[in-house]
This record gives sequence, structure tokens and C-alpha cells, in this order.
Amino acid sequence: MTRIAYLLTQDSGGPVDVTVRLAAALAKSGDAEVRVFGPRPRRGAELIDPYFEETLVTRKGDVAAARQARAAIKAWRPDVVHAQDRRSGLVSAALATTGTKIVHTYHGVPDEVAEPWFRNVRGATPPPAYTRAVLAADAAVARVVHRTVVPAREMGRFLRERLYVPPHRMTHIDNCVEVGAASPPAEPVRKLVFVGLLVERKGLLDLLDALESTMPEDATLTVVGDGPQRTQAEGRVTRRGLASRVEFLGFRTDVPALLLQHDALVLPSTMEQQPLVVAEAMAAGKPVVATDTGGVADMLGIPGDDCPKPGDVPALAARLRALFADPDPASTGHRLATRARERFTPEVCARRHLDLYRKLTASGR
Repeated sequence: MTRIAYLLTQDSGGPVDVTVRLAAALAKSGDAEVRVFGPRPRRGAELIDPYFEETLVTRKGDVAAARQARAAIKAWRPDVVHAQDRRSGLVSAALATTGTKIVHTYHGVPDEVAEPWFRNVRGATPPPAYTRAVLAADAAVARVVHRTVVPAREMGRFLRERLYVPPHRMTHIDNCVEVGAASPPAEPVRKLVFVGLLVERKGLLDLLDALESTMPEDATLTVVGDGPQRTQAEGRVTRRGLASRVEFLGFRTDVPALLLQHDALVLPSTMEQQPLVVAEAMAAGKPVVATDTGGVADMLGIPGDDCPKPGDVPALAARLRALFADPDPASTGHRLATRARERFTPEVCARRHLDLYRKLTASGR
């Protein structure tokens, strides 16, 4: 039976959530032995406790900690090591010459990478020197490990065109989310929810600007998440007279439950890859308004031109106006829920990963 070691260096975030679901689904299938190495996840740790071994690499330059993590992994004698965040990719790359197959999931570019440069638009402003150095290290890791998994096809294009990673060294596999019963909105959309870090690239201020002219009197917005932009956003809500209709909840661990309590998700980001909250909203049967960034349009099964461009507040306002006016949002919700069950369940994710692991171990390359 194939033995799969998952390596993490973080205890929260999208890569951690995906790893927990993937490892648990693969272990449950009985088709592989799994073990997760890293800090104990803040969410869902109980799903992997039987397969968990704590290893801590808290910063990139901690050579001793990286060596200890590699020693723990080698002692378990896995057939495949799957690194699931940027730092774990650096740690695991040193194992590529030991005969063990190394896989690294490239979950996203640094925050300083803007969408035009990401999409290779002519004349786009490049990121600062430090970020380019990080990307150079990413490119080096992708050339050392045996396969890089990209959850969004747009990320594969970026790695190919910007970082010159050979296409045959990449595989597209969607992220996964827990999929329960869907609850599409039975009436016209009135309860919006935004989920994400309150930082510039998530576009919350654009959303507030767009809602000022489009938000019906009986509509509300719930903001789930925290970050440095919260004070500015709360101030804008007060100045625009929206304080009674916009609620800030801060960081929450019950996002799937919150999505079920709302009618639709809005995510006006300037940069994403394959955001888990979009897949979670789809699984819940909720319409989604999101910008054309990363693989979002592909997730929703619509042309990119049907999504507002990042930073285009008038286009976002027009899309929100259409959402509020839709007399049958349930039809969209049902379509998205079906699409989520076809692409984003842990079982589908586990099967596709297992196919990759078996192909790598069988090929000898």
C-alpha cells in the first residue's frame, strides 16, 4: 500500500484545511497509508489525530528544525512526500534525491503580485525585488520536486509563462471542501456575506463602495474575517450610512454554517487562485459574485467576462444590482451545488491525488 506523508509548517489557512480533508479522505478510503507532519491544525485536527506527528518549522531559516522534520519523515519511510505550503516545499525539496517522490502544491503567489503581472499583461508593473526573489525560489523548488500540483489552471499558466516551469512537471487538481446539504435561497437575495482577511487584495472597500448605490433597504452584508483594513472599513460603513445593515463578525471558524445562513457570497478580490470560500458557497447552493481573478470564473463555470474585473467598482455594482433583482436565485444555487459535488468533494480530491501518487511511484521518475 502506498505510504503518503503530508508536510505542513502552518497551523491554519487554506493549505492546512485542504490537507486535513485530503488526508482524512484518503485514510478513510483504505487505499493508502497517510501521516501528517507539522503543527497541530487549529481546525479539523480531530480528523487526522490517528495519523498525525508533530514537527515544527516556524521560520524559513531554521536549518535545525528543517533537518529534524526531514528526519521524522524519513523514519516513517513514505513512498511520497506531499508538501502543502511554501515553507514545507523548501523543506521537502532536499528529500528529492533520496528515492522518495516529492509533490508540492502551489497554493498561491505572494500578496505583492498584482493580477495584471500574474496574467502576463504587456507593460504590467512587476512585483518588488524581494517578491521576485521569493518567486525565483518557488521556481527552483518546482524544478527539484517530482510534481507541482496547481489547484487553478491559471496558476499553471503563471508557473509556465512567468516562472518557466515545464508543463510536464505540473498537474491540475482542484482543492476540496466539506460538502453537506445545499440550501439555495428561496427568495430574492437580500443577505450577503463576505469572507476573507480584511486586507487590500480582498477588495472589501470596493464592495462597500459598490453597495452604497445598489443595496436595497432590506438588504444586509455580513463581513466575516479580520485584518488591518477593518478600522477603515468600519469607518466607511458609518460615513456611508450603512452601519445598521453591515455587521462585522471578525474571525470565525464556522464559515460553512454562516454561509448556510446567508443568500449569496461576494468576493471582489484583486488576486486569488482557487478560493476555498467560493467552493464552500457553491456547495451550500449560494450564488456567488466574484471578480475575474485566478481560477474563480472556471470554478463558477462562467466566462471570465461575466465577472467584474478586479477594482472595477461600477461593474461590481452592476453585477450586484442584477443579483438583487434576480427573481429565481435558487436555480443558480442548485447549478453551483451540483458543480461543487462534481469537483470539490474530499473524495474526488483524494482519488485524483492517489492517481498522481501511483503514477509517480510506478514511473520511477
